[in-house]
Amino acid sequence: MRVAVQTRWCVTLVLACLTVGGCASSTGEADRRGATRQATLKVAPIPKAGALARPKSLRQIGLPDGAALAAIPPDNPQTPEKIALGQKLFFDGRLSADKTVACSTCHDPARAFTDGRPLSIGIHGRTGQRNAPTILNALFNKWQFWDGRAKTLEEQAALPIVNTVEMGQPSLDAAVARIAAIGEYQRAFRRVFGRPPNGPDLLRAIASYERTQLAFDSPFDHYISGDKNAIDASATRGWIVFNTRGRCNKCHALTEDNRDTTNFTDNDFHNIGIGIIRHNVAALARQAGQLINSGDSGAIDNAAIQTDMSALGRFLISKKEADIAAFKTPNLRNVLVTGPYFHDGSQETLWDVMDHYNKGDGLHNPYLDQDIQPLALTEKDIDDVVAFLASLTSPDYKELGIKELARQRALSRTTRPQRDTARAFGPKPPRPSPTSP
Repeated sequence: MRVAVQTRWCVTLVLACLTVGGCASSTGEADRRGATRQATLKVAPIPKAGALARPKSLRQIGLPDGAALAAIPPDNPQTPEKIALGQKLFFDGRLSADKTVACSTCHDPARAFTDGRPLSIGIHGRTGQRNAPTILNALFNKWQFWDGRAKTLEEQAALPIVNTVEMGQPSLDAAVARIAAIGEYQRAFRRVFGRPPNGPDLLRAIASYERTQLAFDSPFDHYISGDKNAIDASATRGWIVFNTRGRCNKCHALTEDNRDTTNFTDNDFHNIGIGIIRHNVAALARQAGQLINSGDSGAIDNAAIQTDMSALGRFLISKKEADIAAFKTPNLRNVLVTGPYFHDGSQETLWDVMDHYNKGDGLHNPYLDQDIQPLALTEKDIDDVVAFLASLTSPDYKELGIKELARQRALSRTTRPQRDTARAFGPKPPRPSPTSP
């Protein structure tokens, strides 16, 4: 599934980036420009826990029987009291250093548990380098974050709290100390866990709440279940293109012959050509050498969110050259309402996404996934695939989906920055050799 790079090379330290601002001068200059830009941004008010924040039913068309229960870890069983505590924490800005940012700031239920921004904004208007993925169906993720640097929702919940551009606490203990000073939380933790507030239990509660956010029961689920009128002819054609000439099933299925109509992912990481031209990833990989070898999860998290090393993707975790600029295949459910798209939020519409894949974006990319190639899809084909993707929208987001599809369609008729028909219908360009380290 992924390009097999034959060149063997050793990632050694050339320029250490152990702290923010410790990278090469070009990266440092980029960080300084970014800091200037960040000063003009404002974090949005913390979203409230409305109806869309409530735990969801386990009985939804398209959700296999028992699948959600099977995804609950044995060491963190679900209870109504724990879920309620987790929900309260999820929306509480007091977990952040300046009390302006909560988990829900980047994962707003009204926006399908995303923030609708290309890059998320944390305390003091600071921006990171990653797009906020949805919490919906995250309990099924084999890996958390775009680069898989956490395996569980408990591990994932800890890192934004202490990241200086997200929630900005000096430590998890500092966040716990603030929560522990509140009588309501003292009583809730003792009721749920039988002990005072502490870091591991705080993370268990948040993760328990996040595991209740299931979003199935889409028109496509009803179609697969036998209602052939649940989606229109365009979406039906799009499902066929998705699994054939569109080659979407190369990543958004368990295998090419085993369609995944539950999560639409292969649980793997791929270099699809995003960010490869904007960044000299070979030089960044050299800079990341000592950082990776340290195994410091906090330092890796900071690099992924705060520096240009974010572009390295899975390589920051695996240390494998073939993983340079490779990112996790996302679940496609509710994709219409969870844009903008890709790990850096660089594509505004699903038409932009399809144009990117249609041209087989591989120029100047020695690490491109071997399955990326020109697709020769027509405009009708692209419209049909988008219609299929729109049919994956759950009932809670039906109205939002209708508005978003109309917005994206109108924009696609006037603005198509990724469209390149000549390349889409041309031969696959030769892959360049990796740059010598």
